[in-house]
Amino acid sequence: MREELSHKSNQLSSFEGVVGGSLVVLGGGESGVGTALLGKARGYEVFVSDKGKIKESYKNVLIHNEIEWEEGQHTESKILNADVVMKSPGIPGTVSLIDTIRKHNIPIVSEIEFASKFTAATIVGITGSNGKTTTATLTHHLLKDELNVGLAGNIGESFANQVLEKNFENYVLEISSFQLDDIVGFKPRIAVITNITPDHLDRYNYQFENYIRAKFKIAKNQTADDYLIYDADDEVIVNHLKTNPVQSTLLPFSLKKTIENGAYFKNNELIITIDNNKIIMPTKNLALEGKHNIKNAMAATTVAHLLKIRKQTIRESLENFQGVEHRLEQVLKINKVQYINDSKATNVNATYYALESMDAPTVWIVGGVDKGNDYRELFPFVNEKVKAIICLGVDNQKLMDTFGNMVDVIVETQYMSEAVKIAYKVAEAGDNVLLSPACASFDLFENYEDRGRQFKDAVRNL
Repeated sequence: MREELSHKSNQLSSFEGVVGGSLVVLGGGESGVGTALLGKARGYEVFVSDKGKIKESYKNVLIHNEIEWEEGQHTESKILNADVVMKSPGIPGTVSLIDTIRKHNIPIVSEIEFASKFTAATIVGITGSNGKTTTATLTHHLLKDELNVGLAGNIGESFANQVLEKNFENYVLEISSFQLDDIVGFKPRIAVITNITPDHLDRYNYQFENYIRAKFKIAKNQTADDYLIYDADDEVIVNHLKTNPVQSTLLPFSLKKTIENGAYFKNNELIITIDNNKIIMPTKNLALEGKHNIKNAMAATTVAHLLKIRKQTIRESLENFQGVEHRLEQVLKINKVQYINDSKATNVNATYYALESMDAPTVWIVGGVDKGNDYRELFPFVNEKVKAIICLGVDNQKLMDTFGNMVDVIVETQYMSEAVKIAYKVAEAGDNVLLSPACASFDLFENYEDRGRQFKDAVRNL
């Protein structure tokens, strides 16, 4: 068990004091089932409760492991008997059941919090509005040849299940603001904040400051022996640090200025300095393209340098990393038109980077569940690069009103296959067709992965 922090709250102390108590898991998805398995293995009596339907594969795991569960309801009498509750990140903290649990003084924790109690591993925690999946995946890629390291959190197999079954000595965790909301004592050895732009404001009372504070929870328990790596070009991060200093040792990275302790970009090279130990990485053979990916590479390389990965390994890994699915993923070129899947762009800032990187006239497929989006920062790129817009959502009115006068062609549909067929008709040789929705996917799709796969299937079926 890792060293405990003296300033943890009474709520967390009561969680830590429970040995073989009652654990209620709210949400029967990846993180919930992983927590249930870890909890049972550590002597808890476990009950899983999901207001919706639990996938058959997860049900089978629960049944096989003789873990009690329910779906389609929350039985309060059972839930309020818990010694600790693990809340799925998908459940807002404002729902009445959560209020009731708190009134009964039952500790509520996240999967990240719960699982971290059962490992002594070195944890690298990566958050941000955009780039966290690419940065986490790239960081894991840089470390895996020399360290025993797992990749978990908001990506892949649950952290809790990996702690139970694989017991890695190191973990790279991609962590969303929803997962950070229920942090009490979690403390990564290395924290990374890639950037902070308005996102998920519907979950934070439409107050950007609430969202910023949620992101910074990743560093709230860090000490001077721990590290916070962050984008020094991001005014939101820099201004928050001025008024809300953290205890962590700061390692900024920048595209614009020289950094003495941290990383910066100059003459197509990454220069990373930590305690006067400098390494220089050429970027001409970097597999990832775009300014935002230079930043992702700086963050990941800083982590690797901190963890004493050899320079040669870092360079080779940067050059052979192929990126992640659904993030500016080049699908196919048909009749000299490049089709690009950026379904993971679920907010405006992610789409900003996608449009910025377009080097040809672009047919842009956009839309979904609007989270209070302000599209104005996209206007220069739309004027300069976008020749047609296809709105793909249940309610496209805001997009039609915003962009209707900016392009010659703007249409709407609720079917991915139709969106791709329209794009095929509109695009000409040398153009790009870009799926970069700037919105959540839940109106028409199961999730952004489902949206991206449907796009790729539709392109392959042209």
